[in-house]
Amino acid sequence: MTAAEEQPGSAAHVLELVANGSAASRADLVRELGLAASTVSARVQELVDAGLLTEDGEGASRGGRRPRLLRVPESGAVALAADLGSHHVRCGAVGLTGAAFDVEERAHDLTAGPEPAVELIVERLSALAERQRAAGRAVRGAGIGFPGPVDPDTGRVVAPSRMPGWHLYELRDVLAARLGLPVVVDNDANALALGEHRAAHASLRHLVVVKAGRGIGSGVVSHGRLYRGARGCAGDISHVRVEAADGRPCSCGNVGCLETVASGAAIAAALRADGIEADSATDILRLVEHGEPHATTLVRQAGRHIGAVLSVVVNFFNPEAVVLGGALSGAEPLVAAVRGVLYERCLPMASSELTITAAVGGPDAGLTGAGLAALQAVPAGS
Repeated sequence: MTAAEEQPGSAAHVLELVANGSAASRADLVRELGLAASTVSARVQELVDAGLLTEDGEGASRGGRRPRLLRVPESGAVALAADLGSHHVRCGAVGLTGAAFDVEERAHDLTAGPEPAVELIVERLSALAERQRAAGRAVRGAGIGFPGPVDPDTGRVVAPSRMPGWHLYELRDVLAARLGLPVVVDNDANALALGEHRAAHASLRHLVVVKAGRGIGSGVVSHGRLYRGARGCAGDISHVRVEAADGRPCSCGNVGCLETVASGAAIAAALRADGIEADSATDILRLVEHGEPHATTLVRQAGRHIGAVLSVVVNFFNPEAVVLGGALSGAEPLVAAVRGVLYERCLPMASSELTITAAVGGPDAGLTGAGLAALQAVPAGS
C-alpha cells in the first residue's frame, strides 16, 4: 500500500471509522467492515493498548448485552501538519478527532526553491513538536500538503508548474531525516479532500472536492477513502483541455488547459491587463465582494469552465457531492456558475440527488487532511 492509505479492516481503518463517527462500538465495526467479531476485537484491543482508543460507557441495546462505547481520547496522539501554498506555509497540530490547533501561518514564496521552504517547515514543525510534547501529547508523524503533483509511493514532487527546482525533489525523505519522524507528503487538493470529508461529509462514500485558488486541483473520495489512482494524480483537472482556452500556452508545456482561463492566477492576469490591480485569489474575492463588474464576469466564466470539466467527472464517477474549496469558492458567482453547468450538462440520474456546495472546513481543512493522512499512515503501535 502507499504511505498514506490504510487497508480496509486495518487498525488505522478501524480508528478512522470511530474517529469520524461511523462506528461507536465493536458491533458497529463488525457491521461496517463485514469482518469476524474476533478480528475486529483484535484490532480494537491493539488500538486500546496503544492509547488511541478508549472503551467505556454503554450504548443502546439491540436485544442483547449493552455494547461498550468506543471513542478517541481528547488528549494523546497528534500529527504535525503543514499546508503549503504558493505564497504561504500554514502549520498546526492535528488530533485523532480531526481537530487542528496551535495553528500559525507564515508568508513564503515556494518558487524560491526547496531549500528555503524546507528550512522554514523544519523550524516551525520542530517548535510545534516541542510544544505538543510539553503538553503530554505523543507526536506520531508529520503530514505535508504540497501545491503540485506528488508521487505517493516515494513522496517526491513531480514537475510542479511554476516552481523551478522542485522537480523530483525528495521532500518526504528530506523532512523525515530532519524531523526524525515518519512523514507523508501529498498533493494539497488531496489533503483538502481528506479534511473536508472528515469535517462535513463523513457520511458520504463518494465525493469530489475541488480546490480553486491560485491554481485548480481536485481530490476524489471513493468508498469513504481518498482515491489517488495508479501514480497519485487522480483528480488532476487543471490540465484538461477546454475550448475557451484554445491555443493558450500553459505552464505545463501544453496549450488550452483549464488552468489558463479558470485559475486565480489566470483571472488575476486578465484583471491586470485591464488595469485592475489583482495579484492573488484573495484580491479577486475582494473585488467580487465589492461588485467590480469585470472581476465578477471573469469569476463567473471561470465557474462555467470548471463546471464543464466537472460535468464529465460527475457523469463518469457519479459522486454524491461536489464540494468547492479554496479561496475562490468564497465567490458566490463561481459556485453558482459551476452548479448551473452541472445541472445543465449532467445526466439526470447523476445530478438529481447531487449536492453541489462550497466547502465549510475553512482555512484549516487542508491542514486537517495532511495531519489525518499522517495519522492513518503510521501503524497503531508505533
